[in-house]
Amino acid sequence: MVEDLKRLLLVVLAVLWLLSSAQAGNTDRLSGHHCTDFQTANFLRGSKLKVQFLLFTSSSPSCGELILADDGIKNGSFNSSSETKIIIHGFRALGTKPSWIEGLVQAILHTSQVNVIAVDWVYGSTGAYASAVENVTQLALSISQFISKLLALGVSRTSIHIIGVSLGAHVGGLVGHFHGGQLGRITALDPAGPKYTRASPEERLDPGDALFVEAVHTDADNFGIRIPVGHIDYFVNGGKDQPGCPRFISAGLLEQAGVNMSKLPKEVKVYLMTSPSAPFCVYHSLVEFHLQKKRNRVTSIEITFFSNSTQDTAKITIPTHQDMGKRLLAHQVPLCQINSVTLKYIPKNRFWRKDEPSIVGKFCVAPLPLSSSRTMSCLPWNLTLPSKTDISYDLPTACA
Repeated sequence: MVEDLKRLLLVVLAVLWLLSSAQAGNTDRLSGHHCTDFQTANFLRGSKLKVQFLLFTSSSPSCGELILADDGIKNGSFNSSSETKIIIHGFRALGTKPSWIEGLVQAILHTSQVNVIAVDWVYGSTGAYASAVENVTQLALSISQFISKLLALGVSRTSIHIIGVSLGAHVGGLVGHFHGGQLGRITALDPAGPKYTRASPEERLDPGDALFVEAVHTDADNFGIRIPVGHIDYFVNGGKDQPGCPRFISAGLLEQAGVNMSKLPKEVKVYLMTSPSAPFCVYHSLVEFHLQKKRNRVTSIEITFFSNSTQDTAKITIPTHQDMGKRLLAHQVPLCQINSVTLKYIPKNRFWRKDEPSIVGKFCVAPLPLSSSRTMSCLPWNLTLPSKTDISYDLPTACA
């Protein structure tokens, strides 16, 4: 009896498995596509350019749909009424898939209902950097032709947003150039420097390549470009090595953050800072020190904010014959959670001349951005700072 029940259970499980497999097969036939991954190239031999366009949507954020031709776009999951974001990776020395691509695709689809198209040009970006650069123009032509097919389906030029990483940023610039600078937006994440720093605007990314061009610089002292290339250029932590990160890592900014696209300056440099650990965002305050009297040498003052769990430091430098210095101080908690501030006067002693043993002045601070409700507030008395001595003061600021 027990054996019969076992056999019956096995039969039922088998039937259920067959039904589920059949249903999954029907689902695959109804969806009309299977998942396609990035290509893998051999860096030892080098490879000619082979381009794949992989479509990701909210209904299948981790499954790339290979788009080959016009019919493939029409019959696939592409929604011509939605915004389209085209991601272009950069140089791949070893011929491997970009490790960050999946995270970026899913982050975009988590926040908005859009078409995300990843351009796979691992073949052509592998081997020597110079050979990858030689493929840039042909790749840009291929992407430009692909965009022309999208436009023929009724896609609006202004709804196309290109996100280019490193060498892919300049590819995006050429694509935009081929479309007369009328595409909606280009976001360049750490645009490449080698071969492009001294290139003409026609050969690299520049503000004329789209209606809005932004660049995020995070490696300008190594492989990233040092010059502004967009309407707005963000130099994160000075645009060089990033705290808490290994070298040559890019970060990206996906939102326009209130930029008025109708009145754009030719170029703007924007500097911001991050913390060395997740979630990386920090608060910014303007700190100032006003000397009671001007000095005939440079004055340096170290400012440290203390909260219950954090400690953040910056140094104010007051130039010779001036009475005020200011600095941006990044801190990990809101200013209203800062309990105290410590100031230290750092004298410039030389063996032939000793600096003054102390200085007198007033300390002021304000959370950024400044507005009618956010103004500078100063400690209500003059401070005497002795040489190389930490002096702490309570910093009472109310949370809104």
